[in-house]
Amino acid sequence: MPARKKSRRLRIIVIAVVLLLVAGLGYGSYWSVSTVRASFPQTSGSLKLKGLSAPVDVDRDANGIPQLYADTPDDLFRAQGYVQAQDRFYEMDVRRHLTSGRLSEMFGKSEVETDAFLRTLDWRGVAQKEYDTELDATTKEYLQAYTDGVNAYLADHSGASLSLEYAALSLSNNYKPEPWTPIDSVAWLKAMAWDLRGNMQDEIDRTLMTSRLSQAQIKQLYPDYPYSRNQPIVEAGTVDPTTKTYTPADSAGSQDSTSSSSPQNISSSVDTQLAGISQIIDQMPTLLGPTGSGIGSNSWVVSGKYTTTGKPLLANDPHLAPQLPSVWYQMGLHCRTLSKSCPYDVTGFTFSGMPGVIIGHNQDIAWGMTNLGADVTDLYLEKVTAKTYLFDGKQVPFTTRRETIKVAGGKSRTITVRETNNGPVISDRSDELRTVGETAPVTDPPGGVNSGYAVALNWTALQPSKTMDAVFELDRATNFTQFRAAAADFAVPSQNLIYADTKGNIGYQAPGKVPVRASGDDGTYPVPGWDSHYDWKGYIPTKAMPYEYNPPSGYIVTANQAVIDQSKYPYLLTDDWDYGTRSQRINDLIASKIKDGGKISMDDMQSMQNDDSSEIAKLLVPYLLKINIKNDKGSYVRDAQKLLEGWDYNQDSDSAAAAYFNAVWRNVLKLAFGNKLPKELRPKGQCLRVPPVGATGPVDDLDGKPKTVEECGERDADEAQPDGGDRWFEVVRNILQEPNSQWWTMSTTAFYGVDQDASHRSDRDQLLQQAMKDARYELTAKLGKDIDTWSWGRLHKLELKNQTLGTDGPGILKTILNRGPWQLSGGEAAVDATGWNAAGGYDVEWVPSMRMIVNLQDFDKSRWINLTGASGHAFNAHYTDQTSLWAAGKLLPWYYSDKRVDKAAKAKMALTP
Repeated sequence: MPARKKSRRLRIIVIAVVLLLVAGLGYGSYWSVSTVRASFPQTSGSLKLKGLSAPVDVDRDANGIPQLYADTPDDLFRAQGYVQAQDRFYEMDVRRHLTSGRLSEMFGKSEVETDAFLRTLDWRGVAQKEYDTELDATTKEYLQAYTDGVNAYLADHSGASLSLEYAALSLSNNYKPEPWTPIDSVAWLKAMAWDLRGNMQDEIDRTLMTSRLSQAQIKQLYPDYPYSRNQPIVEAGTVDPTTKTYTPADSAGSQDSTSSSSPQNISSSVDTQLAGISQIIDQMPTLLGPTGSGIGSNSWVVSGKYTTTGKPLLANDPHLAPQLPSVWYQMGLHCRTLSKSCPYDVTGFTFSGMPGVIIGHNQDIAWGMTNLGADVTDLYLEKVTAKTYLFDGKQVPFTTRRETIKVAGGKSRTITVRETNNGPVISDRSDELRTVGETAPVTDPPGGVNSGYAVALNWTALQPSKTMDAVFELDRATNFTQFRAAAADFAVPSQNLIYADTKGNIGYQAPGKVPVRASGDDGTYPVPGWDSHYDWKGYIPTKAMPYEYNPPSGYIVTANQAVIDQSKYPYLLTDDWDYGTRSQRINDLIASKIKDGGKISMDDMQSMQNDDSSEIAKLLVPYLLKINIKNDKGSYVRDAQKLLEGWDYNQDSDSAAAAYFNAVWRNVLKLAFGNKLPKELRPKGQCLRVPPVGATGPVDDLDGKPKTVEECGERDADEAQPDGGDRWFEVVRNILQEPNSQWWTMSTTAFYGVDQDASHRSDRDQLLQQAMKDARYELTAKLGKDIDTWSWGRLHKLELKNQTLGTDGPGILKTILNRGPWQLSGGEAAVDATGWNAAGGYDVEWVPSMRMIVNLQDFDKSRWINLTGASGHAFNAHYTDQTSLWAAGKLLPWYYSDKRVDKAAKAKMALTP
């Protein structure tokens, strides 16, 4: 199960069996080696595949990347299912157990709570409805062909011949995978949507902050988007001219984007319940990445007017959680003869377990994706009894269903899921949360309602959509009109789609199902579920979603920044954008290159992807260099400060200056903000003495000192705050000119206003000096006293972990399945976004999960790289054969024409009827 929780323990028997397997006890070392190699796929010669109408050719290059050639779409997708099962079935199997809330069947009781939460969301049930009611017949035909291909592979492989992991599972709990189904493929789209769901965590965090901070202070920590400095994707505010232009006061379908919601008629004690929900969310398996600010993706496209090729160049690198194997799978799907009946000639990146290609190019167009970040989730506080919830003054019965969770090696558990008109009640998934819900006081409770609050989740992904149709529509689109039509069906997750074609056109489309909220509700806080005023009023019309086509600038950049200036657009997409640090850096790099008639080459695009310049360093270092470091203990701290003199702000892995600056940045955040946040947001293990919650004036203990209590952080380090993303860049930027801002106060008693001694308040320079000292001592402990030996890469390391048996357990097991570490360049909110969470440490938490650059003048000159490799089998030559190249910022040739693919092929196989 792809889990982020290191504390989760797999069943002892699984570990024991694997250890026996590795040691070869009872069978000898040969059995161990043969077991490891048993799952390596056949890649040459010929194999029978039942159901094919004609042979399918599978050509693999030196990195094991397959290109498939068939005469019909059914044959093509049937072969795709078979080949993906060869390389990645274990990964596919784990994913479908996750999306259906059945991890406990594979891994035992440690996964029951995760399964219960996933059953509450009912991803698989929604996927079934999509398949039954939304998807067109052709899509279903392709899904079935893919399914048949997977099952054909399963029919001939089991246990160790499927994957090394099954050798352990089959011996420990007699686990055997069941046949694949089309719903298994569709449900993965819900997993994508979950990790790209928008501002749900921000909604929770803002509410949790109210226990310690005022609304004004919270607003300072969530500043407005800097439109004047970081340009949005769409400058002109383009919407389809056939769509009515709404104004905020025009109709019930419009919104006042300048309004600011806050909890309405809600007791502050609900914070405890939201903290519990946050913990449940933290425990969810991480599929695509953490949820902190600054996480996203880069894509940009440059018109041929400004390229050395005379045709567009398109780049994309999605930033997701590092996984082994990579979340992406490289592949080509080719009809031997393009026709109306066989329209696919597409290559790119897809997901194991899904037919088609998600990101890439075909013979006419190329496209990339970044997360749009639209606010598509809302938390609703509900006044409930055991069987009803309040809505517009009436008691309404819950819609309920019972779910039975089977547990490997244990008793099954049955849960009851309650649903309101605002979605499933997610707070039912914890005994602690149920207790809080029963005891939380409610402002002016109506008669008959005495059970406090529950929390329901309204989310667009819980409604059936046609996103699976959109995947195939993108793959066969040949122009911008067809591209936009495909985007119209891409409901969730809402993505920024960029476009280029061989005729020289470039474009952008914002797709997705985005709710329209009531006036006064901007989606930034939970709202009362008992008041119909807060119901969603519909969705932004598809034709009103922003787009661009051949803009005058000659290029388009999407990197999770604001899509459009909200003052120029009649609908609210979100108030929680990424703040545009990466996007503006890319814009600036392009503009500087084309200035005075310059042209951008493929090498320039690759260099931009590897740009690791620190924008926060450019802002903060001049202030740090002005600090007069006192020579305590000689030049101990001053020597570190000198590293910043003349630094070019690049975060190369061998840079000592980058190591020191990022340590200073981390300590600035901790002193200025982290120590003042509520315990629910701070990392576990960080314990502070702080004034009691609610204290507003001088409160003395008997010794005359301000009264304090110990509070320890409760959040996992990779999800804690302040995470150091570019929202925090903006926060610090806004107070740098205010040297006496209250945020620069290091004393929490003084900050919370309970300290009688005003001298405890510090100013900006005092805090920066302390951060520089703390960073020096921290790096001495981590990297040694000798500054000459420091480097950013020694702090900033990537370890690739198998997402199941490699995430916990004995060291020998990790050695078998995991790889690394790699010392990386890049950093937080850099274009080369090897992200780290400043509240937790320097380890790499998210990465450019793949990189691609498409050359529309000659597709054979395109380039790509994956984080790991094509294979999910440990010790296979293609398990991590791309990782070192990826870490060095290099790309592989990405051949497309039949001639070049054939020449590059190192293994050829024919699948025959």
